[in-house]
Amino acid sequence: MERCGWAGDDPLYHAYHDDEWGVPEFDSRALWEKLILEGYQAGLSWITILRKRDSFREAFQGFDPNVIATWGAAEVEELLQNPGIVRHRGKVEATITNARVWQGIEAKEGFARYLWSYVDYSPIQTDWSALSQVPAQTEISQAISKDLKKKGFKFCGPTITYAFMQAAGLVNDHLTTCPCHKPVAEMGQKSASV
Repeated sequence: MERCGWAGDDPLYHAYHDDEWGVPEFDSRALWEKLILEGYQAGLSWITILRKRDSFREAFQGFDPNVIATWGAAEVEELLQNPGIVRHRGKVEATITNARVWQGIEAKEGFARYLWSYVDYSPIQTDWSALSQVPAQTEISQAISKDLKKKGFKFCGPTITYAFMQAAGLVNDHLTTCPCHKPVAEMGQKSASV
C-alpha cells in the first residue's frame, strides 16, 4: 500500500499525511487554526504553509482566537513585516475578523459542535481508490462555506472548506490504497467528543 499521492516526497509532507491529515479533530481552537491555515494556502501549495506553520503559530500567539480578536491595525502592520508567514494583507485582516466570528459561534454553540453538526458528529467515510475521484468541494462544504460567510468569516470558499474538512477529519479522504485509510476510519467510529 502507498500513501496518498498528494503527499509527494517531502518528509514534512509525509509526517503531516501520516499523523495529522484526516484525523478527527474536536477541539474548537485547533479546528479554527486548521481552517485559518487552509485560507492562507489559497493560491499557494500546502507544503508552503506546512513549512511556515511554526512561524504562523508564533506570530499568531498559538492561534488563540480570543487574543487575535483584540488585534487591530498595529498588529496587522507588524505581521506584514514578518517573513516567516504569508504576508497577505487581506488574509491577515481576515484572520482577525475570523477570530471575532469564532468567538460568536463558540459562545453560542461551540465552534466544534457547529462544524461537526454538518456531518452528524461522525466523519464521512469515502472509498476513493484514485486521487481523480476525490472532489474539490461537496454540497456539505458549500453549505458550511455559505453559512460561515453569512456569519462574516473570510477566506472560506467551498474548496477551502472542503480541504479543511479533509484535514480536520470531518471526511476521511485517504485513498483506500493508503495505509492510513483504515486507521482513520476506525478513529471515526469512536463517538465525537463535541
